[in-house]
Amino acid sequence: MRPDTPADHITEAERLLRTAGQYPEDHEPLFLQAAAHLELAGERARASTLYDELLASTDFPVENPHRVKALKASNLWEYGHEAEARAIIDGIRAAGPLDAAPWEIAAETLEAHDELEAAHDFFSTALTLLLAPGEEVPYATESLLIGRHRVRRLMGVAHDAWDELADTLHTAAVPLDELHDPKRLWALGSSDPGELQAEINRLRAELGTYRSALSRPFPVAVLHWPQDELRELLTAYPELSQEYVSHEDHLARLEAALRDLHAAGTPNLGIVTGTVPSYEAFAASEAASPSDPDLLPQYATTLAARGRAVPWPPARSAACWCGSERPYRSCHGAD
Repeated sequence: MRPDTPADHITEAERLLRTAGQYPEDHEPLFLQAAAHLELAGERARASTLYDELLASTDFPVENPHRVKALKASNLWEYGHEAEARAIIDGIRAAGPLDAAPWEIAAETLEAHDELEAAHDFFSTALTLLLAPGEEVPYATESLLIGRHRVRRLMGVAHDAWDELADTLHTAAVPLDELHDPKRLWALGSSDPGELQAEINRLRAELGTYRSALSRPFPVAVLHWPQDELRELLTAYPELSQEYVSHEDHLARLEAALRDLHAAGTPNLGIVTGTVPSYEAFAASEAASPSDPDLLPQYATTLAARGRAVPWPPARSAACWCGSERPYRSCHGAD
């Protein structure tokens, strides 16, 4: 069923929540989707309750609590809880997460409420934290550059180096300066047939780009086992020892495989993190033995399809994907 009415959105949210009860290891993306449907249905208080349940979860802690907090803040502001939303956004800034999503959500929330200077500050702070000078821009960080460009266009300030970088990353037929022109928003409210037709033509040109982005497949992801999980996996299934000589070797081979894929021109690379209970559940769903090494890439692909992949490479100044908490450039990102 395609949700078109508030009732449809509520029905879809209920379905997602039932699915989360069946697959608790995947409850985070399912809860977030359900909360989004509840927001579209106008059930914003209930959506906030879902965000709170995610943040309070102890059996399956959320992978990105700052993203959940940013979504909660955006939702709270929309139904009259501005002070609480601002407090959450301030907390995100103070925490300085090394992930683009919470920064982008918080900045766009500020932008949506005409807090342009604050939104600009959020975008700029995030880029300073996540983007090292001269490095290749990670995919997840591109949206911060684009968002900052849009806010600066609305503020009427001149281009700077980051705006120029955003221009080079934007490959659509409609340039960013035109896409972010404030007059475009005004034209949407115009009654002049000529202005409306011009805007329709521009939107049609952009639609092709959007369709291409939406049809892009999920990341080509490789499977990462944290040290404790790998130890548990090999204890339970020693047959997999041929695949994993040691944890250090596993991490080195993972980075090498990603670099080889990147060198071969493979786009949209990512890393998925496995857990033994999740892997065993996947094996059971496939009627296969967890000791079968051929099941490992299938498990990685399934996790990626569920939205569990973290884009690779991370920003060189961000924490390394391996969990060492060292900057990527000083860990597995070292030349």
